Amino acid sequence: MAGRGAPLKDRVALVTGGSRGIGLAITKAFLRCGASVAITGRKEAGLEEAKRELHDAGLTRIHAVVAHSAKQQQVSQAFDSAESKFGVVSIVVNNAATNPVFTALIDTEPVALEKILATNLHGYFLVAQETVHRLRKHGLPGSIINVSSVAGTHSWEGLGAYGVSKSAVNMMTQTLGSELGAESIRVNGIAPGLVRTKFSAALWQEPQREQAFTSKVPLGRLGEADDIADTAVFLASEEARYITGQTIVVDGGLTTR
Repeated sequence: MAGRGAPLKDRVALVTGGSRGIGLAITKAFLRCGASVAITGRKEAGLEEAKRELHDAGLTRIHAVVAHSAKQQQVSQAFDSAESKFGVVSIVVNNAATNPVFTALIDTEPVALEKILATNLHGYFLVAQETVHRLRKHGLPGSIINVSSVAGTHSWEGLGAYGVSKSAVNMMTQTLGSELGAESIRVNGIAPGLVRTKFSAALWQEPQREQAFTSKVPLGRLGEADDIADTAVFLASEEARYITGQTIVVDGGLTTR
């Protein structure tokens, strides 16, 4: 998908957590498909590094804004900046997430749970709300894509708090899809399996651990960030015009077992 024509031509997108991993892959795919993209992140150095990488690849319709998606004022300022640069944002990808602990849910420190929910759930809500307010102001349709996880569809050892946050995201996706459909604002999610990124490195870096995991995947490999990016392009495009309120699992068949 990401290499076929320009299905997102003249669209403006905003991707939270867009400086690395899945967020950066989605940004690249959107740019290659004709969109102008604003990315947000908490660290200016990471955003500048991403911009250099994209410019070196000839992808120049990019704008970077330092913003924490769990802070309402910073979210609003990020949209202001994106609109000033490119125009009204009609595609939004909620991707910024955190998981500072790897432990059983019952053993999770309350402060860690609060941090996870603040970024993974509250942040997604704030960004979605800001998106809808602006689309309503301009009377425009739009597409919101929430990056979730298979940890939000099935329980996973060590990922209890993270899974709870992503399960809530799945219900938010379904609810917003139902509520906003009449306004032609589509809301969908992507639930990746284990994807080879720095964020998930602790789960696959050791060859023995990677082999044990891939043996459970019907397609026989870990996911790559581009697998998720191509799904995001589809959901953002007119090809998905009759899809809303859905979370698409992209896991190589892992959860079928």
